[in-house]
Amino acid sequence: MPKIRPISDLRNSANEISEYCRAEREPVFITRNGVGDMVVMSIELYERQQALVKLYEKLLQAEAGIANGEKGEDFKIFAKSLRENVHGKI
Repeated sequence: MPKIRPISDLRNSANEISEYCRAEREPVFITRNGVGDMVVMSIELYERQQALVKLYEKLLQAEAGIANGEKGEDFKIFAKSLRENVHGKI
């Protein structure tokens, strides 16, 4: 269930809201005059969501490429080169 707080709590309980966001890894929805106004979240959660958005964009581009007939790399060859790169640096 989402955590909803009035905007006055940003002034009066900012530390509590900050601690909640970090501890629960959940956003807090802020209302103004009973209407949704903004969302407060930890930087960690924000960065994770942004990384997911970028991943979804890349997947969408790849799917569009496949639909347009583009050829990709063979997975076994690609995975082998990744393993060689990783094992070569460890």
